[in-house]
Amino acid sequence: MTGSAPAPAPAAPLPHVRRDIRLFWWAGTCDALGSQTSGLVLPLLLLTLGRSPAEVGALAGISAAATLLLGPFAAVPADRGARKHMMVGSALVSAAAMAGVTVAVSAGPVPLAVLIAAVLVERCATSCYEAAALGTVALVCPPVEHRRVLSRLQAGERGALVLGPALGGLLFHAERWLPFLADALSYAVAAGCICAMRSPLAPHREQRPPAGTVHRGRRALAAEAGAGLALIRREPFLRLALLWISAVNALLVALYYTTVFALQNHGRGAASLGLVLALAGAAGLAGALAAPRIAGRRSAGRVLVTVSWLMVPPAAALAVARDAWHFGLLFGLLCLLTPTATVALQARIIQVIPPGLQARTGTVLATVSGAAAAVAPALAGLSADRAGAAATLMGCAVLLAVLALHTSCVALARTRSAGSEPV
Repeated sequence: MTGSAPAPAPAAPLPHVRRDIRLFWWAGTCDALGSQTSGLVLPLLLLTLGRSPAEVGALAGISAAATLLLGPFAAVPADRGARKHMMVGSALVSAAAMAGVTVAVSAGPVPLAVLIAAVLVERCATSCYEAAALGTVALVCPPVEHRRVLSRLQAGERGALVLGPALGGLLFHAERWLPFLADALSYAVAAGCICAMRSPLAPHREQRPPAGTVHRGRRALAAEAGAGLALIRREPFLRLALLWISAVNALLVALYYTTVFALQNHGRGAASLGLVLALAGAAGLAGALAAPRIAGRRSAGRVLVTVSWLMVPPAAALAVARDAWHFGLLFGLLCLLTPTATVALQARIIQVIPPGLQARTGTVLATVSGAAAAVAPALAGLSADRAGAAATLMGCAVLLAVLALHTSCVALARTRSAGSEPV
């Protein structure tokens, strides 16, 4: 699988690079921990204030839509060299929004309009932060360190996914406003870490898109925002990456929700679901930490094909599982496998994408995969209602097998045509 020339490594000395990587890790991990802490309790707060589940769902849907729509446009100034300023500014805006929620909740009953406004501001700012952050690893880290750094970043996010909900529940039990204060502080820490990074987080001037198109109107802005999509359409490896990431994200979400339905059908309660989540979280964290050693220097194509086929048996075995331990171990095995492929895939994506298109192309990948994961629960529920949980789980396994076959064929075809990335 061939692509564009790898992005040049930064010219900074190694201690400088390592310091910036540590700061970026702390920024991402604190941000994720704070978001998970407040994300769990926001629906609980709305329900305790007498809001209906429909209103809670509508707020979540509006927030997700705003994030998906704003991301591609926020990536344009990031690729133009404003990445660091965008990340710091977005984190500070999010911190201010969550601080406002903290004050409002501590003062008494919160009007729904205030919560909607604050959450929308926080989600839009977070979308800008995430879009700008997508190109940071390529600009700070030398290519030989990409897999190790990406695995550590993913481990931090998975650790936050495990610890955040528990911390949010404890803080909410003590005081309703504490989780939102923790989220505001996490954004402030993230802003401070990014601000302390010595790298400018901008590609070389000759690698940036021409600046004149900014003033040519909405069509030019839309075309510039769509440059990442155009690159994906031209680059075979990026097309495969888009398909694989979107399909695996959607199928894992569908498998999780169908597992919840199956546990309910077998008379299992919340404790069983907690066991599944705990095993899956621990396995995902272990997989992220072990990803660089497992993948080694193997090509992204080889890792992708191997992991794709290894995911099929545990997914199929979920259809015949009955006990919570069985569900937990099988789903945990899936979560153990995916980080290896994700890290290898992300490292190759960083090398394929030119420095001036990192944020825009990464945003397209994140937006499409996020949209696929967003519709997966509804499709899984519809299938489970009509065909049953076991049939839905087996259907997901069949789709994973089809994806593995397609990945193998594409990788083999690229190997024969380009003579690189052996499978």
